[in-house]
Amino acid sequence: MTPRLRFALLALLAPLAPLALAAPDPTEIVRQSDQQMRGDASYSELTMNIIRPEWTRSMSMKSWTKGQDLSLVLVTAPARDRGSASLRRDREMWNWLPDIERVIKIAPSMLGQSWMGSDFTNDDLINQSSIVVDYTHHLVAQEPYDGEMSYVIDAVAKPEAPVVWSKVRLWISQQTHLQRKIEFYDEFDELVNTLNTFDVQTMGDRALATRMEMVPADKPGQKTEILTHAAQFNFAISEAFFSLDQMKRLRD
Repeated sequence: MTPRLRFALLALLAPLAPLALAAPDPTEIVRQSDQQMRGDASYSELTMNIIRPEWTRSMSMKSWTKGQDLSLVLVTAPARDRGSASLRRDREMWNWLPDIERVIKIAPSMLGQSWMGSDFTNDDLINQSSIVVDYTHHLVAQEPYDGEMSYVIDAVAKPEAPVVWSKVRLWISQQTHLQRKIEFYDEFDELVNTLNTFDVQTMGDRALATRMEMVPADKPGQKTEILTHAAQFNFAISEAFFSLDQMKRLRD
């Protein structure tokens, strides 16, 4: 190839190089992963196992979501916790305690508190979609996780965002768009909890990780496991379902 021909070829291909090397949009990846997990609406039946070195406690739950702003979790067992519920509407959250017939509004200062004695916080369990809107996203790597190539994305909390974690690092599968691993960091950039997911199965017409474990960084032998037994997506559900009155009336 003559120098003149080589120069002409390079000039022809140069405009295409930026397109070939363009990195995927990390915010869009996070949005797609959130949509994969919840759809326009979702319903799931779950077991939560709170595991400690000396004991283990289990709870059965049902969960509903609609869009990114509405979610409701109902505890169905054991008997002492049956009927307890948590509701989120937009940025407001409440807990219903049937044994004392009291609704407790979750103030921003309570978002980091344990949900029902587990290793999940109020923020983790009923405010999950805030990872899309309350954080900025940065692609930091692409690497395998559980045999699948994943995008590794740092989500950094926006100033004044009403969230617990200052940074969240996500491993999102390039194949299924599922969030397969999540690390949660405090304001000092220290790792607090790690969420690992396992056993991807098809439920409700989509791939779903049916087992997840939240593991504290500084508490050996302690973790909380959530198992998904059934799930449905993209069905009609009224916004009125996600109300304080409905939360108090729900039964299993």
